[in-house]
Amino acid sequence: MNCCVNQVRHGLFLDSVVLMQVSRTVAALPGVEDAALMMGTPANQEILENSDLLVPDGESAGGGDLIVAIRAEDETAATAAMDQAVLLLDQPAAVRAASAAVQPRTLRSALRVDPNANLALISVPGDFAAAEARKALRAGLHVMIFSDNVSLDDEIALKLEARQRELLVMGPDCGTAILGGTPLAFANHVPVGDIGIIGASGTGIQEVSCLIAQAGAGISHAIGVGGRDLSDEVGGISTLTALEWLESDPKTRHIVLLSKPPSAAVVERISAELDHSRKSFTVCFLGAEDLPLPANAVAARTLRAAAASASGFQEDTSGGTGLARPLAGERKWVRGFFSGGSLAAEAQVIFLDQGVRVASNAPIQGAHALSEVTAGHTLLDLGDDQYTRGRPHPMIDPAVRDDPLRQALHDPTVGAVLLDIVIGYGASEDPAAHVAQVLGRYGNRDPVVIASVTGTEEDPQVLSRQVSILDSAGVWVRPSNAAAAEAALACIAA
Repeated sequence: MNCCVNQVRHGLFLDSVVLMQVSRTVAALPGVEDAALMMGTPANQEILENSDLLVPDGESAGGGDLIVAIRAEDETAATAAMDQAVLLLDQPAAVRAASAAVQPRTLRSALRVDPNANLALISVPGDFAAAEARKALRAGLHVMIFSDNVSLDDEIALKLEARQRELLVMGPDCGTAILGGTPLAFANHVPVGDIGIIGASGTGIQEVSCLIAQAGAGISHAIGVGGRDLSDEVGGISTLTALEWLESDPKTRHIVLLSKPPSAAVVERISAELDHSRKSFTVCFLGAEDLPLPANAVAARTLRAAAASASGFQEDTSGGTGLARPLAGERKWVRGFFSGGSLAAEAQVIFLDQGVRVASNAPIQGAHALSEVTAGHTLLDLGDDQYTRGRPHPMIDPAVRDDPLRQALHDPTVGAVLLDIVIGYGASEDPAAHVAQVLGRYGNRDPVVIASVTGTEEDPQVLSRQVSILDSAGVWVRPSNAAAAEAALACIAA
């Protein structure tokens, strides 16, 4: 009989990435069925309850308290896992205590330590993020809001205040930025150059910046604006501010804009801004059609095309046709399991442009929702909330996609599996090795597994090492996410 235990750590807050890493470690312990470490907000308690991870001890937590929730096969395993979780949580606390002089607990004390700081990265529970961001703005700081679950009204108010103060708000739910060569949150180590990126898309920024780096070019700044910035409600406030700043930056020659399709009103506003600029632009609004762009801007259908346009490298669209493995008999469907929402969207664009019907849990225009189909090609964004409630993001814990991957490998109708491997700061230490381990337990080599790796040689996981591990596991590795999608299409057509 399984056993669920909760422990509340009052007044303890740790970065969400740290919490996800601890939960991943605990979930892998013997006898543990599931584990999650989350702040005790009402929304998070609901997530824990829906995941069968909440018991009365955890219900007592407030929004500023940490809940450690573990479900195991028996009480012994649950107790051992809780002891390990507490040990892992107390380690960073001990480190902080040892260097308290340089570990400020408030924004005010942080500014006393470093009065020259000009940016605050906010990573607190969503219910408190707006208040902390507001403090930072009023202290004269730009703000990157890593936190999610910030209300739309708060986002609009913060961005309007930032605009009035000539400051920038990146986010909420901004997971990627590179400022002056410094990667923030989920980002990659890329060379400094003269190409700027503005993106409402974290993995989109990562893919484009890495492809630009591989082409021998570099990034001046990559500015994340949050997924809602280009909506009608927000109106592109942060995007317009970022455009103005990169326009005045002498080190930025060319600017790339990345997003899923904005509202028509926002597109018009952005186009007008581009028309008055002295710089050149590449605009990649994944899935958008017939964008009204000025003469100094070109549209790119894919992230790969955007990187090619910005850096000047020759885009290879062959898709590895000559290596294609034909899907035979009943094995006629492609299954894609993506950790990056923008990478899933890019794959959908490529399928649809070739006239291939595709379904997704996050469909772009022209694709079908999963609920509308019972069979066919499916491309899933496993970073979506429906898959990550109570669990780490698949970029942090690649085990999130183990179950759907195993199902696809055992499905006699599946001929090809598409995977994205995203490395860099904050990502899993060795995602390729994890995939190889899953595949190693599956002896048959049908279906074919196709993957791309988003990253660089300078990333902690090392691009070439990840590719080599996948190659050794029998994975067909392509040089970009777009090329991987094209390879899957080549298998269909072969």
